Amino acid sequence: MISVFDPLRLGAVALDVLACGRATPDALAARQKVRLVKLLEVATRKSPVYRERLQGKTPGTTPLCALPMVSRNELMARFDDWVTDPQLKLAELEAFTANPQRIGEPYLDKYLVWESSGTSHQPGVFVQDARAMAVYDALEALRRSTPRPLQRWIDPLLMAERIAFVGAINGHFASIVTMQRLRQLNPWMAQCLCCFSILQSIGSLVDELNAFAPTVIATYPTVAALLADLAGRGALHFAPKEVWTGGETLSPAVRRRVELALGCTVRNSYGASEFMSIGWECSHGHMHANTDWVILEPVDERGLPMPAGQLSYSTLLTNLANHVQPLIRYDLGDQITVQHERCACGSALPVIEVQGRRDDPLVMAGRNGQPVTLVPLALTTVLEDEAGVSDFQLCQRDDHTLVLRLDLHGDQAAAAKGRCRAALQRFAATQALAPIHVIVELGQAVPKGRSGKAQRVVARPGSKCL
Repeated sequence: MISVFDPLRLGAVALDVLACGRATPDALAARQKVRLVKLLEVATRKSPVYRERLQGKTPGTTPLCALPMVSRNELMARFDDWVTDPQLKLAELEAFTANPQRIGEPYLDKYLVWESSGTSHQPGVFVQDARAMAVYDALEALRRSTPRPLQRWIDPLLMAERIAFVGAINGHFASIVTMQRLRQLNPWMAQCLCCFSILQSIGSLVDELNAFAPTVIATYPTVAALLADLAGRGALHFAPKEVWTGGETLSPAVRRRVELALGCTVRNSYGASEFMSIGWECSHGHMHANTDWVILEPVDERGLPMPAGQLSYSTLLTNLANHVQPLIRYDLGDQITVQHERCACGSALPVIEVQGRRDDPLVMAGRNGQPVTLVPLALTTVLEDEAGVSDFQLCQRDDHTLVLRLDLHGDQAAAAKGRCRAALQRFAATQALAPIHVIVELGQAVPKGRSGKAQRVVARPGSKCL
């Protein structure tokens, strides 16, 4: 199987990433401008959607802030006219991602494909070529801070580590797709990089992790918090050196809890399906945005720029690496704060604080009388993949009751109601919960947060997550 990989391009990008490590703000801005002009030229020439939207705009002359904003809904509605390769058709890509046996498989022998969740009420399909993957690879390899630099010099390929990814592994999500790609590119990693499903019971997950004894765990903050709780009960028989988190907001309290319970260092990153490697943590613990390859514009509710030091209503993202599926002033939905001051680590890359996905773990009654924690990403995966819904909110009423709100009507709503109830009850059974009652409320608009993203899993007020 041919993997989506261009070693020459990766080498060139890696050298540039290294050179930017101590670059001045002016040097970073110059790189950003050159890459933006090239992106705009390609988008105007090859994407019918952007040809329309950028009509009368001159790359290199018209400032970015004068270009129109765009939403996921708009772009997905015209997917075939959005992409710059006419071979890419949404219907065929959706058929491809519907098959879990093809996770990580190159599409048309030259693209990596992943799907995103519907936190913005619209699932997305994202296509990357070797050009974009070279950028993501270089940023991940060279900018992810590590507390053990000497060890990394001795073992740059992590061959002495046992890396466990704990997450959603049954769909074409960016994390599992890239993990599978790593295993294809580096066959020797097959034994030291393993993926574990968050959809299995906690007992099974613990048994599998204990058998593998990972030295590094890559997962979501809510899962890391659950593992910390299990470690506190003495259920984990291994001691990881590092925990890598992403995909959700990591609070300072959860970071401290994980570091104390697992006795390791937590390294957080910020990424999205739209750009895998938006931000990285430096040795000072600050999140830096990779603005040599991605432009972030914090905006207010009217789409106007927000000043540094203030939390944005949303964020517009421009991906400078992906010319196949242009993203220019794309409404990402995350809330960020760009700090005024440069970081003491010496990097000119801006320091940001991020408020992204904030779903709640649910603590419910178990069959044996003990409480059971349900990871929010597992619940949303069940509803998306098994029940086939993306626009929903799941709220906990009590230890035995869930309320599911769906913005659906008519025959479609009735069918979805049965699928969702059955999927949640099957999942509850695998998690050793006591029988649960699922109340489905149809025709309910799903409330959005300030940024436009919905909180899709909500614990009952006053509940204490384990």
